[in-house]
Amino acid sequence: MSFKLKKSLTMISLAVASALPAMSANAGATITFGEDKSISVGFGFITSYSTVEDAAADGDRSNDFSLNSARLYVSGSMNKYIKGMLNTERSGGGNGNWEVIDANVQFQLTPEVAIWAGRFLSPSDRANMAGPYYSSGGGGGYWANISSRYGWNGGVIGRDEGVAIVGSFLEDKLAVSFGAFEGNNIFRFSGVGAQSQSSAAATALGAEDNLMYAGRVQLDLWDAEPGYYGTGNYFGAKDILAIGIAGRQKADGALSTTAVGDYSSYSIDFLLEKKNVGPGTLSLEAAYYDYDTDKVFLAEEGDAYYVGAGYLFDTPVGWGKFMPFVRHQEFDADNNIKTERTDIGVNYVIAPYNALISAEYQKTDVTGASNTDAILISLQMQF
Repeated sequence: MSFKLKKSLTMISLAVASALPAMSANAGATITFGEDKSISVGFGFITSYSTVEDAAADGDRSNDFSLNSARLYVSGSMNKYIKGMLNTERSGGGNGNWEVIDANVQFQLTPEVAIWAGRFLSPSDRANMAGPYYSSGGGGGYWANISSRYGWNGGVIGRDEGVAIVGSFLEDKLAVSFGAFEGNNIFRFSGVGAQSQSSAAATALGAEDNLMYAGRVQLDLWDAEPGYYGTGNYFGAKDILAIGIAGRQKADGALSTTAVGDYSSYSIDFLLEKKNVGPGTLSLEAAYYDYDTDKVFLAEEGDAYYVGAGYLFDTPVGWGKFMPFVRHQEFDADNNIKTERTDIGVNYVIAPYNALISAEYQKTDVTGASNTDAILISLQMQF
């Protein structure tokens, strides 16, 4: 029970530590000091109350308040061709430390094509590109960190140092991105004992120091989704029907103290969001993942999937609107351990992305361990 509980709480804390989409979604202040010259600043946080079955010292339910995530973010524009961002994160995933999660520049070569360089989200699945502040179901600290392995494991909270070309075509309905990245922390939080490329193990095994290559292609059949960093929910602002395919590969990217092998992962994700379905907006999402570590880390190798559904009622009640949701994700690892999690809850959406209260029941099942039942109430704010 103690191992499973520790893993469950780690995943909950890490779930607040991934992608921050475009700054326009935040309520931060913007200072303009010339034509196409500006700086935007803001901050956000997610705090929660949780009660977990059998998690207290006496074997009863635990009761805890937590500051799951706190962020400071800055974006700037030098001119219409050069922009950048600097974002920080304090989360349980970083052991309570502040970390720089984004530090990059974007060179807009043409209206359709840009080059990103520095530390940022490498092309990946929608869950990683959206993250807990903008995830399916409306945020509130949720993220599919059981099925979407790289985002909570890899880099610095899903980020990596590298360079990528980012394109948007067909009036922003076709998005294409591809880049090369360091990829030296693919299994950062997994607990599998992965070694770095500069370790003694890498020298002893003759591991090559290769880059990780990552790419994504997304097609929107209804409304367009402009921008590189994404979102998992539009709260009725758009009609979305989108399919995305992503992959990443690094030769000698799986390195233990005794073995070295290639790492690769591939995914396909789907999002449907339709306004005016009865008295509100219906959203449906699904994703499938395949992970390969060349048999070096069987605990991080296997198949995973995610499905989710939500319904946002149009009629406000008090300050906001209610949005019930249900989600399920599963990772079937090659070490014969299956991890499943089901969430049933409701969001109270005061201001999309910026003011949100979530209440949910969460059940986690792991092969060979007792089940974990938890109730979580979270508050997400961005200014």
